[in-house]
Amino acid sequence: MTRIGGAEMVDWNLAVATATRLVRPGPEVSRDEARAVVAELRRHARASEEHVRGFTRLGTEETHDTPVLVVDRPGWIRANVAGFRELLKPLLDKMQDRRGPGTGGAVLGAVGGKVTGVELGMLLSFLGSRVLGQYETFAPATRDLPAGGQGGGRLLLVAPNIVHVERELDVQPHDFRLWVCLHEETHRTQFSAVPWLRDHLEGEIQSFLAETDVDPMTVLERIREAAQSLSGSRPDTEEDDGGRSFVELVQTPGQREILGRLTAVMSLLEGHADFVMDGVGPQVVPTVAEIREKFQQRRAKGASRLDTALRKLLGLDAKLRQYRDGERFVRAVVDQVGMDGFNRVWTSPNTLPTKSEIAKPADWVARVHRTADS
Repeated sequence: MTRIGGAEMVDWNLAVATATRLVRPGPEVSRDEARAVVAELRRHARASEEHVRGFTRLGTEETHDTPVLVVDRPGWIRANVAGFRELLKPLLDKMQDRRGPGTGGAVLGAVGGKVTGVELGMLLSFLGSRVLGQYETFAPATRDLPAGGQGGGRLLLVAPNIVHVERELDVQPHDFRLWVCLHEETHRTQFSAVPWLRDHLEGEIQSFLAETDVDPMTVLERIREAAQSLSGSRPDTEEDDGGRSFVELVQTPGQREILGRLTAVMSLLEGHADFVMDGVGPQVVPTVAEIREKFQQRRAKGASRLDTALRKLLGLDAKLRQYRDGERFVRAVVDQVGMDGFNRVWTSPNTLPTKSEIAKPADWVARVHRTADS
């Protein structure tokens, strides 16, 4: 465990305990119904592999070595804490190496571990009741949560959240469960069929983290400024933040450049998954049109005023834009050059779309296909 000033930087056990204590209980189901839901999700996950491979023309049966786990909300929380711990280790080690005997290190060391653990737990308790499924790209294997070999991830399906949303939307449960599995299986296919993608994404994330100010007092000062901006208490003479999220407000200029590239990649991955789930849908999900319409309405309005505020604060509105903008990019490219032409996007990091190309798919087609065909 990384420590500053003699105290843990992040109390991971406290994060898990906080999140599992605060997360809302799932929908009421009988034991038999719960077993049936789990069994059906596993069947749909297996069936989705063939559907996604056939539609995307990516991957083979041999490319999938990542497990599919059907979990409850606490299970999702434990998995994500393990993922955070793995991904943030280089940054925390860097802060440990640069800690000093001054006041800043003492202040952060005194309050950092417990406070950060509680804050992370609160964040995960909020997300833990909303995430339907997740492909964990950087998931370490644990005793309770297996992962793929050679750094492979795992696919999580959060059963209580899926049941909650299908009831809320009043859609056909069997169709909705398969529809969700198609989206998540697309992510698993993306990473298993494109071997360089995981390392590229991890490299970008680590570059982002490497740009983080590691002096404790600098971190505290920037968090204070971010909080003032979000609360509207910044002096009127300061430049307006343009309504950016907390995540955006604590970035350096270098991080903003990296975030632009990461945003483009995530828009591609999320948009591709939405495109596939709807493309496969009509053949295997009879009520896909109804599900998509109701789900889009749910995404747009949010669950409550608090939910909307938290989404803005955490930058989750940007996540919703990634689904929309990425799906438009994929659809436009496939319409212009077909699925095989689109799949050139997976050739190398150089063929990934830029943030501007996500908004202008024709520019990506011109760049990648002109270069490849010349």
